[in-house]
Parts: sequence; C-alpha cells; structure tokens
Amino acid sequence: MRARLGGPLGPRVYTSRLLGRDKSLVLHGGGNTSVKLREKDLFGEELEVLYVKGSGADLETIDAGGFSPLRLAPVRRLAGLAKLSDAQMMNELGAQVLRADAPFPSVETLLHAILPHPYVDHTHADAVLAACNAPDGEKRMREIYGERVAVIPYIKAGFDLAAFCAREFPKALGKGSLGVVLVSHGIVSFGASARESYERMIELVTLAEDYLARKKAWQIALPDAQPARRERAEIAQLRKSVSEQAGAPMVLKASDSAKGLAFARHPKVATLSQQGPATPDHLIFTKARPLLGRDVSAFASSYRSYFERNSRKAGDAKTMLDPAPRVVLDPQLGLLAAGRSAREAAVAEEIYDHTIDVILRAEALGGWRAVSEGDLFAVEYWELEQAKLHKAGPRPMFGGEVVLVTGAASGIGRACVDAFLRRGAAVVGLDRNPAVAGMWRKPDFFGVACDLTDADSVEASLEEAVGQYGGIDMLVLNAGIFPSSQPLQDISPDTWHRTMSVNVEAQLRLLQLCHPLLKLAPRSGRIVVIGSRNVPAPGPGAGAYSASKAALNQLARVAALEWAKDGIRINSLHPDAVYDTGLWTEELLAARAKAYNLTVEQYRRKNLLKTEVASSDVAELAAEMCGPLFSKTTAAQVPVDGGNERVV
Repeated sequence: MRARLGGPLGPRVYTSRLLGRDKSLVLHGGGNTSVKLREKDLFGEELEVLYVKGSGADLETIDAGGFSPLRLAPVRRLAGLAKLSDAQMMNELGAQVLRADAPFPSVETLLHAILPHPYVDHTHADAVLAACNAPDGEKRMREIYGERVAVIPYIKAGFDLAAFCAREFPKALGKGSLGVVLVSHGIVSFGASARESYERMIELVTLAEDYLARKKAWQIALPDAQPARRERAEIAQLRKSVSEQAGAPMVLKASDSAKGLAFARHPKVATLSQQGPATPDHLIFTKARPLLGRDVSAFASSYRSYFERNSRKAGDAKTMLDPAPRVVLDPQLGLLAAGRSAREAAVAEEIYDHTIDVILRAEALGGWRAVSEGDLFAVEYWELEQAKLHKAGPRPMFGGEVVLVTGAASGIGRACVDAFLRRGAAVVGLDRNPAVAGMWRKPDFFGVACDLTDADSVEASLEEAVGQYGGIDMLVLNAGIFPSSQPLQDISPDTWHRTMSVNVEAQLRLLQLCHPLLKLAPRSGRIVVIGSRNVPAPGPGAGAYSASKAALNQLARVAALEWAKDGIRINSLHPDAVYDTGLWTEELLAARAKAYNLTVEQYRRKNLLKTEVASSDVAELAAEMCGPLFSKTTAAQVPVDGGNERVV
C-alpha cells in the first residue's frame, strides 16, 4: 500500500481519503490529518517531521503532495509561548516548512504538533456537533465518552486553541484516551498507526450516533412536503437580487432536497435557522445565517448591522464582506445556495444539507444552539481570512455568470464550452447526443441531452439549467444541420422543412424562451449566433442551408433592434471552412470540393490567408464577444473565415 500511495505517507493518504469520502465526517476541505515521521536531512542528520494536511486540500482526494512537511520540534515549541497572533503563528509555521513547493500548513497545525501520537485525525462529525450544540453540550460529551476523550470548550481555531490544549492535555489525557472533543468544532482521534487513529475516529463518532439514537434524536422525520413550485423567472429574479447585493454575478443553485424544502416550511424555521452554523468553520461558504424568504435587501441591511455592531468591538479595522446571502430558505422554492462560482454554490448547498441534520438532532435533544454572534464574527472576520481577502486576485471574466451553448458535444459548440469554462463561466451544454452529460465532470458544467426541435425537451432543459445555476446570462446558438449538397431543383420538401426546423424555428423558440432570463442577467444578456459564410456569400448546392442561416441572421438583427431596450446585445459570427465539426464528413467535404472544382485540400484552405480555421478559433471569438471588449457592440456580423474574396 505504501508504494501505491506514496511511500511512507501511503497509510496516511489512504485513511485520510477514507475520512474524506464520508460526508457526515468532513465536507469540502474541512477536517485535517497528520503524521509524525523521522527523516534524514541533506547532512544525514535525523529530525522529526510533521506532515499535516495543507490549507485548502480536500481529504477526499488528497495525495502525498497535499501534505505540508514541517520541523516538528520548533513548531511544538510555539504552543508554549504566552502570546502569538494567528498571523504571526502562520508566518512561523511557514518558516518551518521543509519543501519549497509544499502547500501552506493547516491553521490547526499546532494542535497536531502538541499531541505525542504519530497519527492524528480531526473531523467535524455531524453526530458530535449535534450533541455539542444541544443544552449542556460539554456534559453530554463526558456522558458519551467518559475518560476516552478530553473535552475542550469552544475556542476559535488558531494559536489560542493550541495554547489552551497544550496546557490542558497533560491533565486531561490519560493512557486510555482515544481522542479530544472540541466543543462546537469537531473531534480528534489519534493512534500509533494510521489504521488505529482511523478506527478510533469511527469508534468515537459511532458512540455519538448511538447516543443520539438512544435519545430518539438520530432519525428525525420531517413532514412530507409537496414538491417545490418553481418558475424560472422567479429563481432568475432572486439570483439577480443576490448578485446586486454581492456586487457581482452569483450562481444560485436550487436544491432538489425534499429535506431542504421541508425545513424551509418548518414551523420553527425562523428560530432554528437564525442562530448560526453547525460549526463556525462553515461560515466561509454559508455565512452565519440563511435568508428566509426572498427579501435580499432586508438581509443585506441586517448583515450590515451585524458587521457594524461587532466590528466596533474588534481590536483592528475590518473590511466588510459582501452582504449577500449564501443560503436561502423559501417555503415555495425550498433550499437554494449561492456562490461566486458553481463550486461554491454546490459546497454551500451540501454544507447546509448537513447543517439541517445537526440542527434538528440538537433540537430533539432539548434545543439547538450555536456559538455566540461574537464568536461567529471572530471567525468570519478572522485576521487570516481578511488577509486572504486583500490578497485575492481579480475574478475570472465570467465568474458567477452562466452561458447556455447548443450543439455542445462536438465541433464549435464543444470548443465554446472549453472557452467559457476557461473564463470562469458556469456552462449549460445542450446537445442531442446523450454523451454531453458526462463530457465535463465538474460543478461548473451541466450537460443535458436535448432535441431543440422538441418544445417539451427544450422547456425541461431550461428548467434544469435554471435550477442548477439560477439563470442564463449568455446564449450561444450553435446547433445546426448541413444537409447533403443538392441543386435547388432537387431539394425535397422533407429536407427543406427539416433544415428550417432545426436552423431557424428551433433557434427562434430558444430565443423566445431565454429572453425573460437574459433580461434578468446581472450584467445584461448577451447572445452570439454562429452563422455561416453562406449568409453573405451562399454557395451552389447549399440552398436549404444558406436560406436557413440567412433567416437566422435576420432574426438576430431583429432581436438586436427589439431587445436593446432590455440591455441584451446580440452579435453573429460567420465561420467558413471549419472542418473539425460534426457537420462535416469526408463525403460532404468531397462533394463541396467538387462543386467548386477543387481538391479536398484546396477546399480546406480556400481563403485569402490560405489557412485552415478551427473550431477553437470561432469559440475564442464567441467568448470574447460576450466579454467587456465588445460591451458596446450589438448587431455585428463578424467573419471567421481566413478572408473570403466573395465576402470581401
């Protein structure tokens, strides 16, 4: 196993991943693990090295490179200092890292260092948090665990917690101790081996789960809720309101969770939801409290008041974070989660799904309570988090925005997906090919199999898209068909109707359905139509295709005229000789070349620049046309063809 998972760190990596796969233990970068090893330096001298999970690493997928190696002896000494700011602590930890390319060590590194055991695991187990956050939480911990653990009252992670534990551990931990409970924070286990530490963690968490079960506080039944009634425009309007308060576009994910909807309708939701998160560690994704209902402006006003009354008590100046909610509970819409990216929104959703479990279980024990508002503020506005805020670089061009791309499974459409993803957008990809759903396995891509000529399929796809990301900011009309080459007299009615159905009628329907969503785009809506060189310069044998693309081009021009008042801009690209698309087969290439009395190779490069145009060339320009460089351009028709003498 060591060889397979990275030498001496193999067992540590393996059990860390086991912990990370259990969402009832850790969520999205939460928790941390470590191991103490003896190694030789370049001079052959032996030293103790603490390998601790790097800041930002995810236990579910961590590898050996995700651990930061530090000199153990000087790190351990830090916990004995009388006073140290957390910023100073992190600076000192950084000075003890032994590998230049290592991630920055976890803020809880000192806690791992002061424990004498080789392996240490730390999680935010749901069951432990539920029992901690019920009345007499510390007493319950001692009732559950007896002498198996040391119980530490809530103290914000960092130097103060480590220093307190350094003083208390010698008194609180005995030979039979298996771990430590950090009230309202999590649980720590340790052992002589990776397996022992992992199994002790499972044992300790199971004891908490059994306690909740005995108290009838484990399986909490919520009343069956009727399915959420969601109008696309309602979700898009809510997303716009959230984005306005955030000062930038936000993704808004509508959860399918029946639990979330039932909790939004809970008779005590106004009390239960407003006390705080399951653990302050979750604040970075969820904020302290969710929005109840849809009055985002009132939530923002309340948040500003929260900041003002708490920042006055802080010893240093604080920069206020945006006042927009990250979690919304609405009796009609259910649970929704917001984020600056699709990943952040998905993380907030999953964290709050587990928070509901913790809240309801603690309530069943006699009453849910979170840490104080002052403690929550101290974590949300921690000096380390404030430092990250000031160091943060600019957001990606399309951060928080959503683009819908048709024909996304191949050719120009697929290249457009890549181009928008690289610019930070969340992408909805529609295609008749079912494989589109699995082409990009990441939170910022949502692929849907959809036949654009099927009205019901399009409606369903838009419902899913808006539920996934909250709206549509940009639309790339790329899907189309190119029938086989035929002279006008041979075009059959079926070929004509099918071409018009796909290339014109389906596009019109999608434009009509997306218009209300584009009107609500936080930065105004944008549309790019992938037209064709055949619009300004039709070719022989392509009557149906040329007519359909010309008709689509006219629709785009009319849309530019009519929708400018809504802030929507629409531009067209006219590619030519793009042969890495699904429209082109070897047979079709040969037929078109013959129509021009050219060889296939000559036909590929029949432009003024004698170059071949690729799908990516078109896609890059399509993405840029939705960006700031073209913010004052609408109704443009731009060729991407290497120069065509018939167009010029």
